[in-house]
Amino acid sequence: MTAGEALCSDGTGVLVELFFSESLDDIAAAKAICFECPVRVACLQGALAREEPWGVWGGELFLQGKVLAHKRKRGRPPKVRPVEEPAVAMLSA
Repeated sequence: MTAGEALCSDGTGVLVELFFSESLDDIAAAKAICFECPVRVACLQGALAREEPWGVWGGELFLQGKVLAHKRKRGRPPKVRPVEEPAVAMLSA
């Protein structure tokens, strides 16, 4: 498989903002695209090897070369963590 087979590589660059956004909704949408991608594993392995500084790579969110478990909203965190919707639900929307 090649990088040209990646779902995020449409040749227009339209999706670049989605994969490097600070918006929680954009990050979830980017991860949903990765979930269906045939080169997801290779993309993630490459990003880990390069220590990508930020963005969504292979379905994971990177910050300072490390994978983040989740990104929280700006400001003080809530006392009770909200329930996250599974990525599958985002695909049907």
